[in-house]
Amino acid sequence: MIVELISVGTEILLGNIVNTNAAYLAERLAGLGMSVYFQETVGDNPKRLEETLRRAKDRSDVVILTGGLGPTQDDLTKETAAKVCGKRMHEDQKAKEYLIAYFEKLGRGWEEISENNWKQTMVPDDSIILYNDNGTAPGIIIQADDNKKIILLPGPPNELIPMYEKDVEPYLCSLEQGVLYSKVVKVDTLGESSVEMQILDLIDQQSNPTIAPYAKPGEVHLRVTAKAKDEKEGKALVMPMVEELKKRFGSYVFTIEEDVTMEEALVSLMQRYHLTFATAESCTGGLLAGRLVNVAGVSDCFKEGFITYANEAKIKHLGVSEQTLQKYGAVSEQCAREMSEGLAKNTGAEVTIATTGLAGPGGETAEKKTGLVYISCTINGKTTVQKFQLKGNRSRVRNSTVVRAITMMRQCILREYAEI
Repeated sequence: MIVELISVGTEILLGNIVNTNAAYLAERLAGLGMSVYFQETVGDNPKRLEETLRRAKDRSDVVILTGGLGPTQDDLTKETAAKVCGKRMHEDQKAKEYLIAYFEKLGRGWEEISENNWKQTMVPDDSIILYNDNGTAPGIIIQADDNKKIILLPGPPNELIPMYEKDVEPYLCSLEQGVLYSKVVKVDTLGESSVEMQILDLIDQQSNPTIAPYAKPGEVHLRVTAKAKDEKEGKALVMPMVEELKKRFGSYVFTIEEDVTMEEALVSLMQRYHLTFATAESCTGGLLAGRLVNVAGVSDCFKEGFITYANEAKIKHLGVSEQTLQKYGAVSEQCAREMSEGLAKNTGAEVTIATTGLAGPGGETAEKKTGLVYISCTINGKTTVQKFQLKGNRSRVRNSTVVRAITMMRQCILREYAEI
């Protein structure tokens, strides 16, 4: 099944907002084994939107449009889709009830609903309405006379994502004969090309199931998908391939669960062994602690964190010696080691992690170039220090350091507790 994505909104074309919806939908559709051959972005212009939609409808089985379902005059996605599919519009009573209930939740009565908001209760005839629990615009599925499907979704991600997962994905799955069963194997820190080289034989031989690699910052996801008559058969096809991938990548596989992130896998590991941790950050300036505290339940593990950007702070809070700083500098293996070891001594945490580096721009020397980073991890008195020469601008270097710190903590814990 060929699916095409159309993002509607002049603000996307102008770069005022980042189009995260297209990335999210493309990834989810790939997980269903569906082919996304085209993605387009079109502004709030009815003529160009109509041309774009007609072209997409001609060449794809399903067209998903995001955005342009709001109450203003330039929100014309629904009206344009109805025109292209030859559908009249009518008021949907349930959509009206949802709109009133939404305003009541905001503490406002129906009499405060502006005239243009009522526009959102108008829907094309003979369509499936996807009622919105998180906003005012319902989603819509239109089946055209040529059996093509046009799916309209609201633009805000907090409305689009739950609607897609609750209503659209099950609908798309129902269009396929049999079932699609997939599992994702998530591999950390290894680059996409390195991962692909290790599974080229599997990719060359693939038929059912298939393996689709795609890269994310600091990790690579390998989605294994099988077409089968039912879920039991799909699982029987997919799981042997998943086990083979786990065997090949070993401890670099941090999860095979769809919604588990790298940091969640780390926190789960620490909870399993009843470990506490603390962070000391120089070049990352709190990014590492910030990413980890996003994990629910991290309070079971996280004792405290320090941002020791200045040398004085490293000396005061971590016990780094002045001699080390004078002889080797703050960006050095020796400083990183003293940071994590001093942190362990001062906090009593079983696991401590320290980052120090040169994120740039500026500050380079002949020996120390921008992107030079040292990360030190201390567990139960044993310290491991790793040196990295990272590429990219300041933001990329800092975020790459965070990913490597999380990976390093996980690998050190696994080694300490004899799992690898």
